[in-house]
Amino acid sequence: MPRWKALPEELDPQVREFAGQLRRLIDRSGLSVAAVADSTGYSKTSWERYLNGRLLPPLRAVLALAEQTGAHPSHLTTLWELAERAWSRAEMRQDVTMEAIRVAQARAALGELDPDPAATDAPSEKAGKAVKAGKAGKAAKAGKAEKSAASQKPETPAPAPHPGTAPLSQVPSSTDFPGWEAAAPAPQPAPAEGTSGRRYRTPMILVGAAGAVLVAVAGVLLLNPGAAPTKKEAVARTAPAPAPSVEPALPNGVRCTGDGCVGKDPEAMGCGGQHATTPSRGLAGRTLIEVRYSSVCHTAWARISRAARGDQATISAGGHRATARAERAGDAYTPMVSVSGDPAEVAACGTTVAGLKGCSQPLPTTAAGAVGPSGAPSRTPR
Repeated sequence: MPRWKALPEELDPQVREFAGQLRRLIDRSGLSVAAVADSTGYSKTSWERYLNGRLLPPLRAVLALAEQTGAHPSHLTTLWELAERAWSRAEMRQDVTMEAIRVAQARAALGELDPDPAATDAPSEKAGKAVKAGKAGKAAKAGKAEKSAASQKPETPAPAPHPGTAPLSQVPSSTDFPGWEAAAPAPQPAPAEGTSGRRYRTPMILVGAAGAVLVAVAGVLLLNPGAAPTKKEAVARTAPAPAPSVEPALPNGVRCTGDGCVGKDPEAMGCGGQHATTPSRGLAGRTLIEVRYSSVCHTAWARISRAARGDQATISAGGHRATARAERAGDAYTPMVSVSGDPAEVAACGTTVAGLKGCSQPLPTTAAGAVGPSGAPSRTPR
């Protein structure tokens, strides 16, 4: 039975190469995964995930493995940075895919709740035609009933004259007095049913509305006679308010940016790991000095590796200065300083307990693992 499981097929080639290199280091050292976990301070479950390509190990774990297996830490750091960038690109592609899936699901759900409007309009049009047809039928039936009732209605006798009044045959007519037609006013046509109420209701509504407006204006002027705004006040009121400044959204796990990160731990603030690169390196004796820069947090910090107890490193940028001292053999890093310009121009210097000094230099763009004149390992161009 093979010792290692097959790496996932969808794994990025650079991540696959880095995981294979870690496996070869452990195989050559003869250590088991449990022994590696005990010696590096990371759990056995975590190392199984690192070695099987399910999780990218932190740089501290990689440097601890290099110390246990005797590998060159700078070479492993270069491979880790390549794998870190590939891992970040894969996570971004996965986020875009998941967002597209969520958008498609939301559109599908909204489409189920909002049916085709043409299908809903057709029944309403049919119902309207049916109602009109029903009303027309009822009107025709009512007309026929009125005609039949008029034809069958018995003649009513003329009302008896009121006592003390003359009969109609004795009432004088216009033929007896010719001047009546000219003096008598023309009869007014009877108003249609329902129009007289509307004729009087509309003017009353207008009068009432005008009265309410006048009362409101008079009340404002009486209670606050100086309420009329001046020209300057009117301009000040109409001037648009300045838009609030919107801070850029930070990635998950990143808790500060710029000057807000000064003096803070880069790992605790989420600025390290996949968000950090190494623009410059140098040596002070055997101690490796590096400048780590986070483009997300706009900060930098100094890191020393292979340090003896008492070795220290200092970084200065943006008017801030930070120093770290190795408390035990291994590595240490300083708090963050803010960086507003080119990170390659930020330098970190180190001093060993033996008095040796050295500063970091910008990395040349030569082949991976090559050593420049200063003795600092270079990285491949990206």
